[in-house]
Amino acid sequence: MFDFGIIPPAMFLGMIIFMLYGFPVAFSLAAVGLFFAIIGIVTGHFGEVFLQALPLRFFGILSNDLLLAIPFFTFMGAVLERCGLAEDLLEGTGKLFGGIPGGLAYAVILVGAVLGAITGTVAASVITMGMISLPIMLRYGYNPRLATGVIAASGTITQVIPPSLVLVVLADQLGRSVGDMYLGAIGPSILQVTIFVLFILVMSIIRPKSMPPLPKEVRGDFNWALLAKVLMGMVPSIVLIFLVLGTIFMGLATPTEAGALGVVGAIVLAAMNRRLTWPLIREAMSSTTHITSMVVMILIGSTCFSLVFQGMDGSRWIEHMLSGIPGGPVGFLIFVNIFIFVLAFFLDFFEIAFIVIPMLAPVASSLGIDLIWFGVLICVNMQTSFMHPPFGFALFYLRSIASKDVKTSDIYMGALPWVGMQLILVAIVIFWPQSVTYWLDHGPKVDPNSIKIEVPGFGGQLGLPPLGGGGNGSPQIPGLTLPPLNGLPGAPPPPAK
Repeated sequence: MFDFGIIPPAMFLGMIIFMLYGFPVAFSLAAVGLFFAIIGIVTGHFGEVFLQALPLRFFGILSNDLLLAIPFFTFMGAVLERCGLAEDLLEGTGKLFGGIPGGLAYAVILVGAVLGAITGTVAASVITMGMISLPIMLRYGYNPRLATGVIAASGTITQVIPPSLVLVVLADQLGRSVGDMYLGAIGPSILQVTIFVLFILVMSIIRPKSMPPLPKEVRGDFNWALLAKVLMGMVPSIVLIFLVLGTIFMGLATPTEAGALGVVGAIVLAAMNRRLTWPLIREAMSSTTHITSMVVMILIGSTCFSLVFQGMDGSRWIEHMLSGIPGGPVGFLIFVNIFIFVLAFFLDFFEIAFIVIPMLAPVASSLGIDLIWFGVLICVNMQTSFMHPPFGFALFYLRSIASKDVKTSDIYMGALPWVGMQLILVAIVIFWPQSVTYWLDHGPKVDPNSIKIEVPGFGGQLGLPPLGGGGNGSPQIPGLTLPPLNGLPGAPPPPAK
């Protein structure tokens, strides 16, 4: 514990105390970092020159092109949140599946997945689906715990489905490609939606009265007009998903450029729905500025903390502690996921990504763990932070828009089965890494040390014959003989005759 001194654990403990006390995270991190920087200089851990790296790190944050994807994706999600696309999708899909037990729950899960792929924001998905679907579910006999649970869980799928902001941030912190992180998240995204759908299917068989079908006068007739309405909502969404993700996967655009394309596509969709107004753009810009400023400030504070922490040998202390965990890489992953699951009760996913991940990534790399697999696994785990009582943000969002007839205890109890399903996915990703790595590009790998260049005619050696002829039948290259050196300053004397 104290093989590297008492200062690294004291610094880590000081950070936790500051944040639990309620200070803003960005300023807490910076304050702890600067305070222990003074201690480090006084105790001789490093000199004042060491802190000259701070301005360079700040400039690196502000000039990081990858982080430009955050305001683009945030703005895209904010526009789509207000343009009425979710309402149209939910209304049409709800009527499409409404004739079977659990039909509205299926619709909420599928629309949550689509919204996750085009908005990337949990708040937008949970609030929109809660305002539209929850009253209808309760009115027609759905169990309140089931209804609130499926809405909250479907909103958190957003964290795993590309183009999730969490994946962008994790890719930056792990030093990996955002495109690879998105590809790695495809498998867990499909598995998560499948697990949710199977749960509803089983519940509809065991307890059909908890999720009855909608009356025919509510859902209407199943006809081509209904299918056309659903397709009119789905097709523009699919086009936007391809515009954002397809261009990244095909190598046609960087994540930042794809985010800019997504913003253009979101504005076009808002105009198609006749809801593109200046108040909408103003609200979206305000929300984007708020989130982006928060992210940058947390990044600056975490950079200050991490620089001093490394100067105190904190990274070596973390690696020393975690490398000795029994079970090798699997034991390390189980411990890390339990640790992050507990931290998620108190910290936002941005804070976990900027504070904890830089400490864990070197250990994971030293254990031979693929960092894309590691990053997607952490992302799957962090989606539980929006669901588990009593601090899950998705539960807060749902409580804010639910009627007074819905008890808070029902919202909390309804979330527990879905948290369990999310943890099942965590276990699947830990013990089945191919669920992530299968989608990555595993092209032929060439070891540079194994490359050998052979030139025919020179005995397999990459060499040249003597320029002036070496005797013994060795070839001579015409016109490239050296002039005699006799008489030049420093030239060797001519051979004796």
